[in-house]
Amino acid sequence: MQIAGPDGRTLVATLYRPTSPASGAEPRPLVVLSHGSPPDAAGRPAMDRYRILTPIDALLERGYVVLVPMRRGFGATGGSFAEGFGTCANPDYRRAGAEAARDILAAMKYGQGLAFVRADRVLLVGQSVGGLASVAAASERPPGLVGVVNFSGGSGGDPVRHPGEPCRPDRLQQAYAAWGARTGVPVLWHYAENDQFFSPAHVREWFEGFVRAGGEGRLVMQPPFGTDGHGLFPSAYSVRIWTPAFDRFTAELGL
Repeated sequence: MQIAGPDGRTLVATLYRPTSPASGAEPRPLVVLSHGSPPDAAGRPAMDRYRILTPIDALLERGYVVLVPMRRGFGATGGSFAEGFGTCANPDYRRAGAEAARDILAAMKYGQGLAFVRADRVLLVGQSVGGLASVAAASERPPGLVGVVNFSGGSGGDPVRHPGEPCRPDRLQQAYAAWGARTGVPVLWHYAENDQFFSPAHVREWFEGFVRAGGEGRLVMQPPFGTDGHGLFPSAYSVRIWTPAFDRFTAELGL
């Protein structure tokens, strides 16, 4: 499907429904699921739709409608890339996050207009840059949003050239703090100890900055997963690892 995005652009998205509801069935809560970004810029336009079917199936089994947009500059959406952060020495993560958030919020608004969706029960879920962007989107306080799940969120990481050490992690802490000051819903932060993009020490600093600024959240740091814990959420083998914390969090939200 196609969604009206920012600046007159069209976003390509995929919609998943748990079942075909019978006549009169109650609308379901909505998950807007956001993808990450490959370290190599050449990989962005080559991305397929974000069809991580095992994790998506886990969300469908829990009764969510799942909407998965491709942001500007990625895959089938294509066009110019909107969320560049600049140079590694001087990154502007707040601007990049704000641009990605515009796409997420456009998808959220579209999903809220569907007859089979509970417009007042929306959860933003994102992995890697998609997790960071979901937190940025939450800071805009969109109506109907009840929570965020940030899986391995961050930006500026490169597991080959500087494993565990993203570009200017202090700037990421500043960005998360700025969003934490404005985010009015709880955020579940879910990472693994052997994340090759973002080391646990940096993640804890970002989380602490987010909370100190006023954000409400919980950090879950899982034991090492595979060779790179950054890929825990999209893995077909990790559902049993992340769902316990996810289920506790969403139960507290009334989902």
